[in-house]
Amino acid sequence: MYAEISMEQELVKGRLLQQLELSQEKYGERTVYTADPGIKIYQYAVAPANLQTLATETVQEIPVTINNKSGKLKTQLHFFAYQQEGQVYILTYLEDRAIVMENYPVLAIFENLGDLFFNALMVAVSLSLLIAVIFSHLSSKQITKPLLELKQAVETDHQNLTELTHLPSEVGVLARAIDAQNKKLAQYLKREQLFTGDVSHELRTPLTIILGASEVLASQLADDSYLSEFTDRISNTAKETSEIISALLLLSRNPEQLDTPQTSINTIANSEVARLNYLLKYKPVTCTVVAEQDYVADVRPELLKMALGNLIKNAFQYTDNGEVIVIIDAKKITVTDTGLGIPEIVMPLLYERFERLGYNNTSNQTDSDFLSDKHSSSQVEGTGLGLSIVQRIMTHMGWELTHQANETGGSTFSIHYH
Repeated sequence: MYAEISMEQELVKGRLLQQLELSQEKYGERTVYTADPGIKIYQYAVAPANLQTLATETVQEIPVTINNKSGKLKTQLHFFAYQQEGQVYILTYLEDRAIVMENYPVLAIFENLGDLFFNALMVAVSLSLLIAVIFSHLSSKQITKPLLELKQAVETDHQNLTELTHLPSEVGVLARAIDAQNKKLAQYLKREQLFTGDVSHELRTPLTIILGASEVLASQLADDSYLSEFTDRISNTAKETSEIISALLLLSRNPEQLDTPQTSINTIANSEVARLNYLLKYKPVTCTVVAEQDYVADVRPELLKMALGNLIKNAFQYTDNGEVIVIIDAKKITVTDTGLGIPEIVMPLLYERFERLGYNNTSNQTDSDFLSDKHSSSQVEGTGLGLSIVQRIMTHMGWELTHQANETGGSTFSIHYH
């Protein structure tokens, strides 16, 4: 295409220079020479302004519209600047195929070649784009196929991952890294399950001994002995610890492996309130369980007991006066208290392990009255595991735990089980 354009320019230039020489010999010095077909030569001073601006020594083309016998015709005007003995000329040639074919057959051939080359170039570009699209589509499939296989292997519990680890490509390297990491994770999980099972097994024996000893001790006491309260506490604590161990053992298993019998939420709530009522013994705090009917949920009672027990225990511990209300309905279990509430600074760490919700965490608060009012809560004993355990149980069961601060003070925790 470039060669054709260059040759056409040289032909136009040669023809126009030849016509300039012929016109000078025939007419002498003039400001404008006109020669058929379609040739017009100007001295620079009288040339159209647009040609004066655009003309250079190289032949150029601009589109123009002319009137002929058949009406208006769109064509090309060829022009260039030429200097001769101090005089600058602008030579122009108006392209007309009929005239060119009759008078300049060689130039006509090159103009036809130009059209042919242009059309061929458009076809080649179109075909190239189509081939590029097809090739990109096919090659992308080949490139992404191993990645999709790797994704499928990871999503299907790594059933086909071993086949991909033998690939020499980058996908094989990635598959081997994932496989190695999976084996490490499997070992960690196995160790955790073994540890939980071993701990539960080893603790059951001393707990059974403590429980048996407390029953023997209780039988040796008189019915009205003040020591009976302590033997009951020992017996109840041993039973609760045994239930906690059972719940932790359930948490170490996959949720799909657990059976979920229908469990009475009301019974669990009332039982936990009664069990933890000793925390309110010396406080002006009341606790009420509100439920319109007996609600049930498909859940292991040990897990529900641990989750709800932790929420009620926190409400009892952090409420110095007022009331704690446990509300049960068809969608959620709500534990509302009028206690100290949770400061904003603790909210990002609400469900973190070993993060206490006591107000000793707010040492950077500037309001001294606020700190003094909350001082008693910092003395509450605890490990900072309660809410993290509840959150873990919720995740394990596919439930949701939410928190909301009360306008009048205190907190509301909700277990959404439907």
